[in-house]
Amino acid sequence: MAGGVHLNKTQTKKCTSLPPYVNSNGWLQDENALTASLPVLELHMFAIFLISHGCHFILKRYGIHILVSQILAGVIVGTTGLGHQSDYTKIFLTIDSKQILGTLAGLGYQLFGFINGIKMDLALVRKTGKMAIYSGILSMVIPGVLGGVTERMVSKYWNLERLDKLSLILVMLVQSMTPFPVICSFIGDLKLTNSELGRLGLSSVLTSEMLTQVFALVAFFIGIAYKQRAQAAIKSVIISVAFLVIVLYVVRPAMFWVIKQTPKGRPVKDVYTDIIIFGALASGALFHYIGLNVFLGSLVFGLAVPAGPPLASAVVEKIECVVTGVLVPLFMAMCTMEADLLKIDFNDYILKSTAIVVFVVILAKFGAYLVPLLYFKLPKQDALALAFLTSTKGIVELGSFTYMKELGILTEGMFAFLVITVLLSATISSIAVNWVYDPSRKYAGYQNRNIMHSKELRILTCIYRPDNTTSIINFIKSLCPTIQSPFSVSVLHLIKISGRASPMYISHQMQKKTVSLHSISGNVILSFKHFQQNYGEAVSVNVFTAISPPKLMHEDICTLALDEIACFLVLPFHKKWLVDGSIESEDPTLRTLNCCVLERAPCSVGILIDRGNQVKSIFRDSSRGPSLLAAVIFFGGNDDREALVLAKRMSQNTNSNITIARFIPSTEEPEINRDSMLDSQALSYIMQDYIENETVDYIEERVGDGLETSKTIRSMLDKYDLFIVGRRKDIQTPQTAGLDDMNEYPELGVIGGLLASMDTAEKYSVLVVKQQVAL
Repeated sequence: MAGGVHLNKTQTKKCTSLPPYVNSNGWLQDENALTASLPVLELHMFAIFLISHGCHFILKRYGIHILVSQILAGVIVGTTGLGHQSDYTKIFLTIDSKQILGTLAGLGYQLFGFINGIKMDLALVRKTGKMAIYSGILSMVIPGVLGGVTERMVSKYWNLERLDKLSLILVMLVQSMTPFPVICSFIGDLKLTNSELGRLGLSSVLTSEMLTQVFALVAFFIGIAYKQRAQAAIKSVIISVAFLVIVLYVVRPAMFWVIKQTPKGRPVKDVYTDIIIFGALASGALFHYIGLNVFLGSLVFGLAVPAGPPLASAVVEKIECVVTGVLVPLFMAMCTMEADLLKIDFNDYILKSTAIVVFVVILAKFGAYLVPLLYFKLPKQDALALAFLTSTKGIVELGSFTYMKELGILTEGMFAFLVITVLLSATISSIAVNWVYDPSRKYAGYQNRNIMHSKELRILTCIYRPDNTTSIINFIKSLCPTIQSPFSVSVLHLIKISGRASPMYISHQMQKKTVSLHSISGNVILSFKHFQQNYGEAVSVNVFTAISPPKLMHEDICTLALDEIACFLVLPFHKKWLVDGSIESEDPTLRTLNCCVLERAPCSVGILIDRGNQVKSIFRDSSRGPSLLAAVIFFGGNDDREALVLAKRMSQNTNSNITIARFIPSTEEPEINRDSMLDSQALSYIMQDYIENETVDYIEERVGDGLETSKTIRSMLDKYDLFIVGRRKDIQTPQTAGLDDMNEYPELGVIGGLLASMDTAEKYSVLVVKQQVAL
């Protein structure tokens, strides 16, 4: 039995008022207030945002993407929900109200495509590994092949009409796509952008995105050829090719000219960003004129904008908030408002055929993505999470289905069914990824990666601001690199992401060209290059740049610590002091970042606090005495023992003097246990230098409580350049009793917080050490 022809619809005559009735005098003075377009639009927007955010408030606890809430909002305020109430329909679902809301929604969809075009860095495709390439290609090709075979089978079995076959082919093509904007949005919402899983997913999706655009163009050209004539399709192809040539050889060079005209460190002029946004809108209008989706036109124009700062970041920051926060939710709701779920009837053969094709394509896509990952021995949990992630559906598929419905290719029942598939896909994928994937286990410490147990010192240090560079380099110098005892240093310059979707991660020793990134990290690279040249073979330096969201920077740090087999990670403190002891700046974001790293780092961690001296005493004239005066505040425990081993390394420098200040309780005899025996052993190890030379001193301070400890430490501030202390978080001892309540920085431990918060004009530095917690 043949399916019904979709274009034979019942025609109805509807009237509208011209000129349109925009404003009203208010409900109290105007009985027809709700016939005015502006109040209706405002109420529509209010209802959509209220319902979507209300749903997301509940669903986000289960890790479900906000897209699901936006779809539910459209269903509730649309035909399926309130649309069955006649009074509601007469006011909110009229031709005029739909057109106004649809105009805003269409603008949001177009600009969403433009923003994602900007964020796509096609250069990453060339750097993608085999696993990402194979999985990206197979996840497009295999579903397309199996979906095509299934379509032929069901079409022949039910003897479907020509338009029914066309609709199945288009649905199969859309379901086979892996759109970059959809997956990028999901990865960002699930906070996987900087995880190994997220990076692999974005790389493979970029590969399949190339095929996706080919599939999309084929689908649209087929639709144009059917709705109009083959000549119209050929005309669309010619104009599209001409547009691509202009974008590639005129628009993109113009973008680079704009970048050259922008002085380093200065914002891009508004006139340039406004022209680019206007160009995106014009591109969408051109594609609409030739019968293609406006989304594609804006996406292609966005690809012409060079990724990253200064240009792309300026454009994205100018419009992203309004687009993603206001216009995109309206588009999602507008699409689903048209879906009448009551029209889903599986007695209809075309709907049965659609369900079968969709099921086969989704299953094939999941399997085609999963098999290459398992072949390349990716952990099963990660492979499953990535397969779920890349099989999800979102705004691009929903927009394509809506466009096909407007062309009359999809029936009401087919469209409603496809909306349900998008809703279920987004829900299941969100829950499955959160359930299967655990990013924290990647940093589990199964091996001892600390200074105490490492034969070779491998340091990873982070640069948050350019002024961190001097104090970090001076601290590394204090560790006395020599040819007899060399060590390696990896430097990670962290920059806040802006104007791109994929986090950028570059090794400046391996990368041939770094373009704009080299200018951003240039001073850091030159400083450490000069440092390496001074020490020759005694130290090896590798500099990296990572551009990522601040909330996910700890992923970059921990990942590099694993990759570089670091045993000690040095982080700058989030505060900066002036020379008079007052606070110059404080960044809560960096404090949160340091806390995240402290909890997850796969190695030992040190937080370097620079209170105005940048460890400058290292450059003192050695004829006047030791060039570095350092003190280790020792109470006992794993962290303090790790600090002792670090001080042992410093003591190899004959121009330094290390003082071990051991604080002993004066009120009671020290308890003898395993910890105290290990403390004694560690002290004996470093005291060998005290016996052999004069680089190490040892003193004991007997204190009764935290107040006496604080006074003793304050009296030492003017005697030393650097204090090394263990973090000793949540460890209670008589020597520190009462200090916990006054600690402004719990992440530094009691003594570290005390030294960081002391009200003094003395210049000194503090290194708070936390030993790796191995499983």
